[in-house]
Amino acid sequence: MMKITVIALASLKEKYMRDASAEYEKRLSRYCKLEIIELEPVRLPEKPSEAEISAALKKEAELIIKKIPSGSMKIAACIEGKQLPSEEFAGKLKAAAMQSGAVTFIIGSSYGLAKEVKDLADIKLSVSKMTFPHQFFRIMLLEQIYRGFKINEGGTYHK
Repeated sequence: MMKITVIALASLKEKYMRDASAEYEKRLSRYCKLEIIELEPVRLPEKPSEAEISAALKKEAELIIKKIPSGSMKIAACIEGKQLPSEEFAGKLKAAAMQSGAVTFIIGSSYGLAKEVKDLADIKLSVSKMTFPHQFFRIMLLEQIYRGFKINEGGTYHK
């Protein structure tokens, strides 16, 4: 069974977000072994300087890199990433299942991801040119992973 790891900087605070995550975790249990790793983002002042942001991203990168399972395909969620239609995303999941059997998705803090993390990524992924809260993005990602598995099995969920 394929292993999917989601590394996220921050936890789901609202109950409705936790409920949505739990629903997708339940749905995905049929297709993969899912692990969600929540890391605490580095606290920054209200209006941080570029140097403070850079230092925080570097510290977060160290935390993230320690948690990436070896041998997994790494997909970093970042603004400069490529937007993929659901069918192409499903194809990436299928390819990863055949190559390594494992995919790690990385969701950064509100200031994104350090260059070191992006450079490690096999794929840089963007879901939209719009900006979404990180909590909401995590639910959207879980939904797309589920949709990808349904597409790959020839299901009608994605229609």
